[in-house]
Order: sequence, then C-alpha cells, then structure tokens
Amino acid sequence: MKRPKAKAESLSGAVLKKALGDPRKDPELQIGRLLNAASLASDKLRRNPKNDQARRDYNFAIGRIFEVLHESGLEPWKMPLKCPGKDGQWTFVVKSDGDPTHDPSLFRILPADRFEFSGSLVKQRTVKQGIGAPMVASSKPGLDFTKKDRFIMGQNVYYGLTVLIRFDGQRCTAVSYDPLQVENVQLSGHSFPLAADFTAPLGLALAELKPRRTELERMFKPDQYAGTSRLARLQPYEAHKIPILCIHGLGDSQATWAPMIETLRGDPVIRQHYQFWFYTYPTGFPYPLMAADLRKELDDMAARYPGHKKFVAIGHSMGGMIARELITDSGMKLWNAYFDVPPDQLNVSPQARQILEGTLIFNHRSDISRVIFASASLGGSDVAVGFLGRLGKKIIGSSTAILGDMDDTMKAVTSAKPAKTGEPILAMPNSLDALDPDNRFLTTINNIPPTPGIPYHSIIADRGKGGNLDKTKPVSTDGLVPYWSSHIDGAQSELIVPSGHWSNQNPQAIAEVRRILLAHIGRKAKPVAPSAPAPQNLNTNELQLPAGAPRILD
Repeated sequence: MKRPKAKAESLSGAVLKKALGDPRKDPELQIGRLLNAASLASDKLRRNPKNDQARRDYNFAIGRIFEVLHESGLEPWKMPLKCPGKDGQWTFVVKSDGDPTHDPSLFRILPADRFEFSGSLVKQRTVKQGIGAPMVASSKPGLDFTKKDRFIMGQNVYYGLTVLIRFDGQRCTAVSYDPLQVENVQLSGHSFPLAADFTAPLGLALAELKPRRTELERMFKPDQYAGTSRLARLQPYEAHKIPILCIHGLGDSQATWAPMIETLRGDPVIRQHYQFWFYTYPTGFPYPLMAADLRKELDDMAARYPGHKKFVAIGHSMGGMIARELITDSGMKLWNAYFDVPPDQLNVSPQARQILEGTLIFNHRSDISRVIFASASLGGSDVAVGFLGRLGKKIIGSSTAILGDMDDTMKAVTSAKPAKTGEPILAMPNSLDALDPDNRFLTTINNIPPTPGIPYHSIIADRGKGGNLDKTKPVSTDGLVPYWSSHIDGAQSELIVPSGHWSNQNPQAIAEVRRILLAHIGRKAKPVAPSAPAPQNLNTNELQLPAGAPRILD
C-alpha cells in the first residue's frame, strides 16, 4: 500500500523513518525509536494542537509500535518493556481496564492501516479523523468467548479499538478506547476527536471467518446446522443504547449487513444512541419456526441484560417475514387455519404440541419499538412456485432435526387439516414452502393487521426491468420479490429505491434507514459528509509501511 511523498519532511517523520525496519529484529530498540517519534509529535501537539502533520506522525508511530509487538511476540501488558530512547530508557506499559474479556493477552492487536479491503461487502472505508491509532482486536485462536457471554458475536470476536500513548517523563503508557463509546479524548493538554476505522474490524472478520462460505449449505442442508441459530451482539453491550436487530433473509448470513453497518457507524449520533445485534439462522428451515426461535432468544437476552432498551428491528427479504411476526398478535387464527381442535386436544406428544403452539400462537413483542422492512417478501414470491422454486424444494432438506423425533414430527404435521385445495400435508415443509404466495400460514398472517402502536416502514427495491410502477396495478420487482409482496398497508413510510433484491446494501436505502433511526430518537437527518476514501489519511503523509499492506477480499 503506497503512501504519497510529502514535499517537506517533519522532524518526527525523520525519526520515524529511522525506526522503520524489520519488526522482528531488535524490537526493543525499534519500539524505543518509535516512542521517540511519538513523544516528539506529542510535544508538538502540546504547542500546537492544529498541527495535522504531528498528529499523523503520532498516530503512525503508535500503529508501528503495535505492529512490532505483534510480530515480535513481546507482551508489555504482562511486564513493562525497557526500550532505549533518545534521552534515556523508556518504560513502556499497556494499560488494561481490568475487564477479563478485554485482557490484551487474549487478542491479536493489529493496526488497521495495515489492511486494504475490497469486495462486494466492503466498498468504502469509513473512518474518522482524529488522534490515536485505530486497531483491530481479534481473539486468538482456540478461545471461545461465548462461554463467558452467549450473546457475544461468536467464538471469534473482532472489535475496533483506538490506542493512544501518554508520556510522563520516561514512562509511557498505552491506553485503548472503544470508538463506539468515546468520541473525544485529552492528549497533551488539549481535546481531540478520537480517530477510528469502522470498516477494518468488519472487513477482517469477513476475510477470516468467511461467513458467506456456508450460506448455501445452511439453506440446502439446514438439518446439519440445527441448533446454530443465535441472537448475538456485534459490539460490547451498553445499557443506554438502543439495540438494532438485523435479520437476514433466505440464503444469506449476517455478512449481508456489513455495508449498512459500516456506513451507519460513521454517524456520531447513531454511534451514541444505537448498538448492533444480529439474528442468524439456517435459512432452509421455515421462517415461522425461526421466528419462534427468535422469540426464545429475545427472552433469554432480556434475562441476561434486564432493562435493555427496546429493539428497532430491520428485516431483509425472509428476515422481514420474521420481523412481521414480532409486531403481530396471532390469537388462534393461525392455529385454527391448521387444526380443528384446540392444542390440548391434539393427539401428539407434549414436545410436538409445544413446538406447534410456539409457532402458531404468539403475541407481539413488547421489546420491539419499530420495524424496518427491506425488500421483505411479506406476501411470498412467485419464484418459490416457479421452476427454480420447485427445484429448490427438492434440494432443500427437511426440518426434522429442529422439530425432534421424525415419527412424532410427521404425526404432528400431517395431523393438520387439508388446505382449502383439499390437499393434505404429506411432507415436512421447508423455507421455500413458506414463501409460496398461497401458503396457508402466509395468507393467514397477512390477514392479521400488525399490532397498533408499533410503527413500521417499508423499503422496496425496483431493478427497473419489470415495468413502471403504477400504484393501482403495481408490477415492479427487485428480481426476486415483487412490489405487491413487499408493500404493507399502514407503513409510516414507503421508499422505492433503484436496486436489485439486496436493497439493504443500496446507498439510498441505507440513507433511509439512517433517517428513520434518527427520527426514532427525535433527530432530523442532515447530509453526511463523504467518508475519507483512503486509509492512508490515518497516517503520516510522507512515510510508507515497512512492507506491502495485505489486500483483504470479503
């Protein structure tokens, strides 16, 4: 990754050049020289806090110090390092906040400017200019953070940090801040915006975890992934922030939300008031089963984090169908569409009865305060009954693993009364069955109005190939879901964006989500300044990294 040369070289930049080299050779000496440069830049900022070159030099030096630590294996969080300096020996320590889940020894701490990201999910680097070196803290292999908190994003975690070094004589202390929690910091007697890279943690997670690799398997072979659905937070929990619940659609994973999250995190008001959560699930299972599972997850989340703020849910595609259930009181209407007897008279096992009741009888969630539908297939899709849909139904596995014993499950399902067509249920349904516009569950729930008092919004995509939109006879489509399926009466707003089916990644749709989120807290959306396009703005202008930056593809 090349850096443009500046016309004039700063003094701290000259010191930095001397320090750069192989981070594995004489690491203490190299760190000492980098501390010389950071100290010099810090002194310059004390005299002139508007000295942007000194700020860049300071940030760059810190990034290189942590690069040396990573490459050399030195651990100043366990024991102070003694490093030779210009005016004597530096004593260098890394301060921890005492939280065992933040123990630096559990993480790789990597300078964010070491990476370039590109791909369909990382199109723009969202950064915040300021003081400090943005880092990615990723858990070391072999650790499972979900044992400490089951709502942590996964066994492997990726957080964004920003590191500052404070100097007190020859003692220097590295302190880390969460840029999602802290906006401004004090350094050298002045207040500065805290620098941040909101793309790097997501980009590295996408590159290393590769969540998209199993998306098709989780659709076509859902039984193999039974029990893997989960509600998880993307960032450290903060009780005062409103959780945004992102629910992906058929054949997708949580990765589909990366462009939206990267963009929204660039807004300081969003950062101040919201936190991001995911619900991820094997998409081959029928969505009513996954909606029932999500309700259980939300109950568990409330027990783990009592008093949390009410969720704003965003559902894309089939995720919108799940979100629809969160604002619906079914009463007995769904149950009666399938059975002529009440639950206690159904001749099935207690386990099967519990599953059927949980799927067909439910109330709206009092912990949901607003819903945003994005290309939601609320009315199903003709694709599900076309050639591809018929083929898919043959390929997608059954739901027996999530429902329990096969014989008991089949008895419960086939005991349902025939549909209006007179056809009985002969096989276990899958996700495409639930997308059939004539599906019994779908037609019934769409005749149940959403519960009053919970506002909802619709974002609908039009790829521009299905004819002009006519509200009296809508024929537009995003390629998979037509307008008539995504439209829902009673929406507080409906926006049609020029996009294919993945409207949750469309810039206009993301801007609409931002508008809705700001309105939710009584704020009015203002135009957003373009994010810095190149990560080198985080560093010194006249220096190059000691080696080519890795290119990361999502």
